[in-house]
Amino acid sequence: MGKRFLLFLLTNILVMTTVVIVWSIITSFTDIGGQIDVGGDGLGINLTGLAILSILIGFIGSFFSLAISRIVAKKMMRVKVLDPEGSLSPKERAVVDRVHTYARRAGMMHMPEVGIYNSQEVNAFATGPTKKRSLVAVSSGLLDSMDGDAIEGVLAHEVAHISNGDMVTMTLLQGVVNTFVVFFSRIAAIIVSRFVRSEMQFVVRFAAIIVFQILFSILGSLVVMAYSRHREYHADRGGADLAGKDKMAHALRSLQSYVGRANVKDGRDDSAVQTMKINGKTGMAKLFSSHPDIEERLARLERM
Repeated sequence: MGKRFLLFLLTNILVMTTVVIVWSIITSFTDIGGQIDVGGDGLGINLTGLAILSILIGFIGSFFSLAISRIVAKKMMRVKVLDPEGSLSPKERAVVDRVHTYARRAGMMHMPEVGIYNSQEVNAFATGPTKKRSLVAVSSGLLDSMDGDAIEGVLAHEVAHISNGDMVTMTLLQGVVNTFVVFFSRIAAIIVSRFVRSEMQFVVRFAAIIVFQILFSILGSLVVMAYSRHREYHADRGGADLAGKDKMAHALRSLQSYVGRANVKDGRDDSAVQTMKINGKTGMAKLFSSHPDIEERLARLERM
């Protein structure tokens, strides 16, 4: 899920930043949302209009990111989608059959797309805007490195993410966070612009909006990441229900042994986006991890 979540988060930030830039340019010439004092705050802010704008921009970014999440993931990771009706190798057939088996056990009416991407990393992810349009992808490194039981545990975990509707849940949370980011970044930018000459206010306000939006987005990601870690525990439980507790625990232990592995291809180190690489983070870095520590995940799984 880590790779999927990183792609979703980056796309969301890019979309929201683009919308804000375009909207700022438009409003600077048309005075949309006018600079009207509300409640005598003296800042010239139309709070009602700003709140509506923030909600629109916030949820446009998150829902657009969700809508294209499967497409972006397949393109960026160069996922080879496996055709269940086509000619597949025994290994590919086993992956498709197992994903579809778990999907049926989870009560899903539509089977997820299943794909493999060429990478030495030991990783897998699930993504998609809906259960009907979902994707489970695994790396070639995972299939080559793990035994059958561990692979089944990983696949069950990813199917559980889809069955639990985690992508939609995270999108709604991201939309709320985006709303606050847009709202407070514009207020902060207007306040800052009051400290410069009038002829410079537009430039300063425009630049400050971008700076504060990036800063507040980083702070907001702490909330999103915390909830993402919470959802990982639920996916572990769901994986245990689908594949069995022993296979789920075995999968986590197997992943733990590959924490140090990285995919270095064409001089590029992808270790920063490995799903389980976050297990090695300590201190403040843990706050920005989409996954909790594997030891804690195993401990919670054993307490089930």
